[in-house]
Amino acid sequence: MRTHHTAVLLTTAGLLALTACQDLAASGGTPAPPASSGLSASSKAPGSAAKTATVPQLVGKGLQSAQDESQAAGFALLKSHDALGRGRLQAVDRNWKVCSQSPAAGATVPTGTTLDFGAVKLEESCPAADPGPQPEAGGTMPDFAGKSMKVARAALPSNTSITVKDAAQSRMVVQESNWKVCSQDPKAGTRLAGQPVAFTVVKFAETCP
Repeated sequence: MRTHHTAVLLTTAGLLALTACQDLAASGGTPAPPASSGLSASSKAPGSAAKTATVPQLVGKGLQSAQDESQAAGFALLKSHDALGRGRLQAVDRNWKVCSQSPAAGATVPTGTTLDFGAVKLEESCPAADPGPQPEAGGTMPDFAGKSMKVARAALPSNTSITVKDAAQSRMVVQESNWKVCSQDPKAGTRLAGQPVAFTVVKFAETCP
């Protein structure tokens, strides 16, 4: 008796399920997706605008102090360069002072902006103007007269054969950022095609012969 009732119930459940599927197929419908508990893409709050801050006045300050003040103002991206155009690295920031800054003091810019400081050593005088980007050789020889030998070497292709001689004495040219170019061969404007390049140099405090 119990087996008979169980079979009847199973048969009835199967017929109901089959009928429901047939009705759904006949109407061309699809099962409804589950309700979403989150916000739709169109209803999400827009991203907040980039945070901005005012660039402080840093010219005349020690490079380390300028960097600390910049970070306190919200600027984390900082760099510096040799304001005399000699290509020297600011290895010990406390030994350098700021001659120029970019962006300028008072500018309101995004805090993701990189602040760039032109600097000289503490015992040096700031130049009248920042030399700006260093020369790049490209396909022709730049004019390197008066520029740092380190800058000249960096501007030429890495596979260039270079010779450097002291124009005043017979000293070894070791730290090239301390030496300036007096003469060059080939001359400025000459097409570079893999030929060797020669320089004569003296120290920056000296006069070319």
